[in-house]
Amino acid sequence: MSNTPASGATTPIQTYLTVNDARAAIDFYQRAFDAVEIMHQDHEASGKVMHSTLALFGGHIMLSDQFEGHDEPVRGPKHLGGTSVTLHINLDSPDRVDAVMEKAAREGATITRPAEAMFWGAYYGRLIDPAGHSWSFAAEGGDDAG
Repeated sequence: MSNTPASGATTPIQTYLTVNDARAAIDFYQRAFDAVEIMHQDHEASGKVMHSTLALFGGHIMLSDQFEGHDEPVRGPKHLGGTSVTLHINLDSPDRVDAVMEKAAREGATITRPAEAMFWGAYYGRLIDPAGHSWSFAAEGGDDAG
């Protein structure tokens, strides 16, 4: 699966992550998920990452460092002590789910649910990345006899 969506393609909903250390998060996503950074802008005064767009799994995510003192109460999972959102990725095979999760774990992610055949018909697993964001991965191949 290519990490670059069709040229000019925009999806109606996009994910924007806030993290405590955007440079480390970008590095992790590049190493673990083969992400390609397609846009980057630093905040001039602080040197923090103001915006980054990454292509991965055939789509995009955007992210930035957490900025204190801004009107918006947007904080990263490490600041909040957890996250209420999971980024769900559909892959083409159970083998690909295993490969992605194993590589992410080698690069520092914590597997919170090892991938296995699920009763709803998917092969499914979950992990937490080093920035504290939750990811799930699935492919057809679960136990749909349920």
